[in-house]
Amino acid sequence: MSLYQDIAEQTEKLIVDGTLRAGDRLPSVRQACRIHDISPITVTQAYYQLESRGLIEARPRSGYFVRARLGRSLPEPGMTHPVGGSTQLQVSDFIFQILDSVRDPSVVPLGSSFPSPYLFPLAKLGRFLASAARKFDPLATVTDLPPGNEELRRQLALRYLAHGASVSPQEIVITSGAMEGLNLCLQAVTKPGDLIAVESPTFYAGLQASERLGLQVIEIPSHPREGVSLTALADALRQYPVKACLLMLNFANPTGSLVTDERKKALLELLYRHQVPLIEDDVYAELYFGRQAPLCSKAADPDGLVMHVSSFSKCLAPGYRLGWVAAGRYARQIQRLKLSTSLATTGPVQIALAEHLKHGAYENHLRQLRRRLAEQEAMLVAAVERHFPAGTRLARPQGGYFLWLELPPQVDTLLLHQQALSRGISIAPGPIFSAKREFSHYLRLNFGHPESPSQQEAMATLGQLIGDQL
Repeated sequence: MSLYQDIAEQTEKLIVDGTLRAGDRLPSVRQACRIHDISPITVTQAYYQLESRGLIEARPRSGYFVRARLGRSLPEPGMTHPVGGSTQLQVSDFIFQILDSVRDPSVVPLGSSFPSPYLFPLAKLGRFLASAARKFDPLATVTDLPPGNEELRRQLALRYLAHGASVSPQEIVITSGAMEGLNLCLQAVTKPGDLIAVESPTFYAGLQASERLGLQVIEIPSHPREGVSLTALADALRQYPVKACLLMLNFANPTGSLVTDERKKALLELLYRHQVPLIEDDVYAELYFGRQAPLCSKAADPDGLVMHVSSFSKCLAPGYRLGWVAAGRYARQIQRLKLSTSLATTGPVQIALAEHLKHGAYENHLRQLRRRLAEQEAMLVAAVERHFPAGTRLARPQGGYFLWLELPPQVDTLLLHQQALSRGISIAPGPIFSAKREFSHYLRLNFGHPESPSQQEAMATLGQLIGDQL
């Protein structure tokens, strides 16, 4: 971390902890130079970064002051209360109808599930890919069959080690994106008619995969900040024959919730007592806004009960469709299922990403990406505060790139979706995140795209459309 970033992080921590409060004056540039023994340009860069995150503001001829924390004027949504019992899924047609809207590049992508592709080093990755294709060893068509390219799996094992988890390359299976990984995990531990537990709300792709495999789901209450309710999950495990839990513990889609390290350990202890495997969809873990990554569940999984699924699609290489499963005790089953379904993941892509990880540019890219996403989150929250009506509730994420909003109860977000789409704006209405189509007055917004005039205009339009329903 560069010196100005370190100063910015220290100051941000003082603001978050409440040592510096809204309206407090920061040291002048000259004073900060003396305090930290640094140059004026370093102080200016640090203050500029804090200003871009919405944490401080410059006042003419007065200096820099702590801003009122964005989003604090909006209360957060409470714990969800899904209707009890298992559900036979029928969600795919409903979801596909809504997702078609995000394909049009002229539509403002507030409802998209993807961040802006311009945030990623695609040109650099392209050079690695071109080199991998030119030097491709014909024997790799055989040697890189599942579980996958050996060097890539070794690099991933090193990433796990950096996060405190000892994961053998032999338990890692390379997949064609995280979605294939989730499907393989579900197939490994369930059969049609089985019951799995999901949080409510939950990512619709997990519902689609479960529906395709003929599974039933039980929806577990969750909190938009703390994640899945362990009490409710424990009750469900006692009452129902749950075969697996499909959860997002880090910056869940759609809520952005983060299960704390302590609660993760308690969750894994609970699942171990019942011998119920955890399928963790963890594609956002690298996108944390704080100084420290959240606990990796594999670091607290000595018994191999966790199937940890991730990919490079959200943090490095969108469109490359490369993911993996750290499958624990299920590694052999996942490997065989991969061979029998899609045979293998593209060889040159595996080699290219292994080389990129080896050359050490990944961490620098992640630091920049996290900073950009934190800045964009602050800007979109400010737009919500400016344009949305009283009664709006907002969950502030600590990572990822989604905002989860609860609107006044009269608002129908399915109708809002149709109205917004007719004006060139996509949103993700709440019902697509529930097997029972609940959350009719909730919506998810994407802050993974840089602020633009069209985005600001779209937020103003959404505020007007919401107000028209009240």
